[in-house]
Amino acid sequence: MSGMQATSLGWTPVIPSSWKVVPLNFVAKMGTGHTPDRNKTEYWESCTIPWVTTPDVTRRADSLAPLMETEQQISELGMANSAAVLHPTDTVMLSRTASVGYSVRIGRPMATTQAFVTWHAGPDLDPRYLLLVLRAMKQEWRKLAYGSTHLTIYMPDLESIRIPLPPLEEQRRIADFLDAETARIDRLTHLRSRQAKLLEERLGLALDNAFENVAYEPTRLKHLLAVKPRYGVLVPQFSDSGVRFIRVNDLLDLAGRADSLAKIPDELSSQYARTVTRPGDVLLSVVGTMGRSAVVPPQLAGANVARAVASLRTRQGVSPELLATWLTTPSFLRQASDVTGSDTAQPTLGMEDLSNFRLSWPVDERGRDELLLITSTIRRHQRELTRVLEAQRRVLAERRQALIAAAVTGQFDVSTASGRTVTDGVSA
Repeated sequence: MSGMQATSLGWTPVIPSSWKVVPLNFVAKMGTGHTPDRNKTEYWESCTIPWVTTPDVTRRADSLAPLMETEQQISELGMANSAAVLHPTDTVMLSRTASVGYSVRIGRPMATTQAFVTWHAGPDLDPRYLLLVLRAMKQEWRKLAYGSTHLTIYMPDLESIRIPLPPLEEQRRIADFLDAETARIDRLTHLRSRQAKLLEERLGLALDNAFENVAYEPTRLKHLLAVKPRYGVLVPQFSDSGVRFIRVNDLLDLAGRADSLAKIPDELSSQYARTVTRPGDVLLSVVGTMGRSAVVPPQLAGANVARAVASLRTRQGVSPELLATWLTTPSFLRQASDVTGSDTAQPTLGMEDLSNFRLSWPVDERGRDELLLITSTIRRHQRELTRVLEAQRRVLAERRQALIAAAVTGQFDVSTASGRTVTDGVSA
């Protein structure tokens, strides 16, 4: 490519000939953080110093705006009696353990934990450009991370990082361009999320109406079940082989995830024999997230479920598919909220409360079949629309990442790029 030079950087093979490749430590001061002793309560009283932890970064993973507030603070006494450091404004932080690769730029002086590595940019490096480079290196962080349970990027690997370095004015142009272009993409992504939320609300209303517009009789959930609902395995011990293990997120696409489920030892599953699955069992999320449900497909017979998932076995003649549908309706969710409370951080639905939930159920087989057809049609249409929205959100995320990577490696001139093609095919 004319005007380009090869690099030895694995994540970007070429950069403009006028740019340099430099060790990051040559243009930024590297540091880290520390956690004051948790056993000394006096270190955690009268806390006023912002203290960056992993949730502060992961909850705003795509944001390029500086971090201004943190969930936790530490005290001046804790700072004075530990290796914690007050990092200056515009310091860039990268998570090197647990949620590896997440990065942030701070908007005021803050301390952080030893889970982060920090860089304070020197005069030849714009901190906004540095943050963008770290975002562009997304795949590189995965290559550098070690560990089977808890991933970690070790300090020697971080000390050896090299980055492309354009002239300072070019760095600023790149940062300005990406601020504007990613904001456009983020607005579209937000619109898609709002549409998905509205679609979910419309689905709930349609399902509630469907249950109310057939001949029905009021009943209690327990009268539709062959046995009492059960919680699953309390403390899972994962293994490479054994019994397949169903968690809350698996309920979103249970049949599709059948081959990729986690496993627990056979002897652990046998301690919870009452929740070993049979085809047709209805599974329901009952801790934290409410209203996710699925019917166990034949290929998942003999699996077991997590503590946050309840197992419901229907009586003869009761449609598991119809019950699973009702467990996603606003009517169900209202009753769940009434018994768990809306202010609870981790709401948990008790099995006795669940058994006594009220619902409208078809009085005869004809009504059941009619309702099943109506609700199946509603859910199928909703799934199709949801797939479209999810596909658009994925495209936007991929284009956002590709745009950042291309800009910080000089694959196009940001001073002449219009950005009009960034969101082609994903209009508002």
